Amino acid sequence: MKVTSLLVLTVLVLAQSPAQAADCVVFLHGLARTSASMDKAATVFEKSGYIVANVSYPSRKFPIEELAPLAIEAGLEECPPESVVHFVTHSLGGILVRYYLEHKEISNLGRVLMLAPPNQGSAVVDSLRHFPGFKLINGQAGLQLGTREGSVPLMLGPVDYEVGVIAGTRTFNPILSQYLQNPDDGKVSVENTKVQGMTDFVVVPHSHPFIMKSSLVIEQAFSFIKTGRFLHAAP
Repeated sequence: MKVTSLLVLTVLVLAQSPAQAADCVVFLHGLARTSASMDKAATVFEKSGYIVANVSYPSRKFPIEELAPLAIEAGLEECPPESVVHFVTHSLGGILVRYYLEHKEISNLGRVLMLAPPNQGSAVVDSLRHFPGFKLINGQAGLQLGTREGSVPLMLGPVDYEVGVIAGTRTFNPILSQYLQNPDDGKVSVENTKVQGMTDFVVVPHSHPFIMKSSLVIEQAFSFIKTGRFLHAAP
């Protein structure tokens, strides 16, 4: 089934007209992950003609204020100066883009696709921040993703660039879900993925840790980066 799904996705993507040669897509993984988590999506975009920069950054080592320029500028360095730069992010990666763009300008910015972003924070952080080992596992940036005082996402303003948000509704962690407004993906409630000013929004039946690997989600991400809209009819 997985092979068939991937084959269908590849055919659909390759059937689209090629990306403009100058377009570059920067992939930013989530908290406590690496660029390997974004490999499947990055490969689809690369095969369709986009220049790809799949960035790894030390998400548990620094606060968001330091991670944002570290990760994003590393991605920009891999894109040709004349390219239109898009972003495909998972979780914390989306907050890094928002933080960066609130303080700096990317003159050649294209579209920003966010997978399961805690745009309004996550109540899981509020409930478990004092739990032994939480900071060790999630780092300082993880502590900044709550919904109360000190929440970096809540300090950020509306977006004034093209943003597409994909939220998940499936969870494999009922313990964490009990702290969240349902529906949720096990880490973030659907409602808290939204951000004022976003261009388009879609919900998919996937969980937070695996949403970026879904062929359906990658197809939706590809559609938004290419057209600025999701496929709201059944793909």
